[in-house]
Amino acid sequence: MSPTTAHNSTTQHLYGAHGHVTFLGAGPGDPGLLTLRAVEALAQADVLVADPQVYDVVRTHARAGVDTPLHLEADGTSTTPAVTGGAADLAMAAARAGKRVVRAVTGDPGLDADAAREMLACAAEGIPFEVVPGIATAVGVPAYAGVPLRDGQGTDVRFIDARSADDRCWTEVGASDATVVVSTTLDSVAAVAGELVAGGRKPDTPLTVTAAGTTTRQRTWNATVGTIGQILKSAKVLPSPDGGQPVIAVVGERSAAAQRQQLAWFESKPLFGWQVLVPRTREQAASLSDQLRSYGAVPAEVPTIAVEPPRTPQQMERAVKGLVTGRYEWIAFTSVNAVKAVREKFEEYGLDARAFAGIKVAAVGEQTARSLVEFGVKPDLVPSGEQSAAGLLEDWPPYDPVFDPIDRVFLPRADIATETLVAGLIELGWEVDDVTAYRTVRASPPPAETREAIKGGGFDAVLFTSSSTVRNLVGIAGKPHNVTVIACIGPATAKTAEEHGLRVDVMSPEPSVHKLVEALADFGAKRRAEAVAAGDAVKRPSEKRPARRRARTS
Repeated sequence: MSPTTAHNSTTQHLYGAHGHVTFLGAGPGDPGLLTLRAVEALAQADVLVADPQVYDVVRTHARAGVDTPLHLEADGTSTTPAVTGGAADLAMAAARAGKRVVRAVTGDPGLDADAAREMLACAAEGIPFEVVPGIATAVGVPAYAGVPLRDGQGTDVRFIDARSADDRCWTEVGASDATVVVSTTLDSVAAVAGELVAGGRKPDTPLTVTAAGTTTRQRTWNATVGTIGQILKSAKVLPSPDGGQPVIAVVGERSAAAQRQQLAWFESKPLFGWQVLVPRTREQAASLSDQLRSYGAVPAEVPTIAVEPPRTPQQMERAVKGLVTGRYEWIAFTSVNAVKAVREKFEEYGLDARAFAGIKVAAVGEQTARSLVEFGVKPDLVPSGEQSAAGLLEDWPPYDPVFDPIDRVFLPRADIATETLVAGLIELGWEVDDVTAYRTVRASPPPAETREAIKGGGFDAVLFTSSSTVRNLVGIAGKPHNVTVIACIGPATAKTAEEHGLRVDVMSPEPSVHKLVEALADFGAKRRAEAVAAGDAVKRPSEKRPARRRARTS
């Protein structure tokens, strides 16, 4: 039994039917910084009361149906009254009613004065509570900005909240050589610097300011205590309507620009801050978007294909019944959507994965195989090489009447699928029931804002994973701007892109969506390295406006 599992059992025993509150630190903003214990607590919560800054971070891990009384979810958005007292009252009321409440705060509860007051209120009423620590914003943000707070010399570190700091505080940190981490707002940074100079800090002391820390919107400015105001004005960061956004300022020798250039691991990711358009179905886009985020990109999923049931369901119904009655030796899945279509038909008939007993199952690639495993089916055949119909045929055994009692294959797939697999299976001696399991139709146009971003150069790159995604994206949203990097999964897709007047910048070395993302990351890393070597500022493609893009002719 793991320590956390033991903790859960003890918690349930102690609290029984009575409610309790878990004060949970959600970290500075990166969802990956949630602790394992935090994820467990969220999965068990009946009620979630979260700071608005971290609501989207924690909501993902809460169970379906969790009550979120502060959050009015409508049209995919959420709003939260910024009233800590209201949050505390709701959390305590739910706990009194016997609910398991998670009170999620930004950063770490131990450094949150409001959370401390809420804990005392729980204690005063005898409401049981626990604390799940999180990554403190004042610690996590400098780490992502490449600013170590201590080194071998063991310099002291002081954490200051500019909102509550008094003259004595500024005098103390101004007169010391400690590293100072200040929580403030963007438009107050210059005033903070002025307080430090007045307190005795030298104007040439290095200073960094980081906004939106630990997220792909993170941005850091290098300066000194004496120059930060001018740096922000020169960068046209201030004045700004966003001046009230929270930032972390680090003052001290460890924040020197030369050192940060070597340690800024997060902002040096190959696709950091790139807005990347992913024109696929939402189910298909999920793993692709996760991979893009790992390279620092900001994926925007725009479905270009909608999946609908076949016009006439009888063919699919006969095939599923035949599968149960032993008509087939094999069933071959060529997409995640095919798995979903068969699974839905099974559920309609009250069947489950046991209906595949005695039938060999093939999957065209790893993603399709994973969806089968989620269904409870372990595929017998996944291509060892290219993950495509051709790759599947390379490993598919020929029909042998001695070893194969049945010579028929069930092939559920899209209405527009190619005949490559059917022809290859027939050539290997198999009979094939080629069944339309679902139809692919052009999706509805994305919102006007997205269409304008596509045509106006708001995206840094677009990933095309098939010829149909090229045609459908252009059809529903228009042609990507000439500044946008075009990445294609293979030659056929690239040809279609060129036919639509697009120059292909990136080509996947093999027909795999994950290899395509890797190829785009390599492209971004090369661009970054070239800019650094030339002494130029590293800019995203959307920040440059080259001459009109011409289709490649060679």
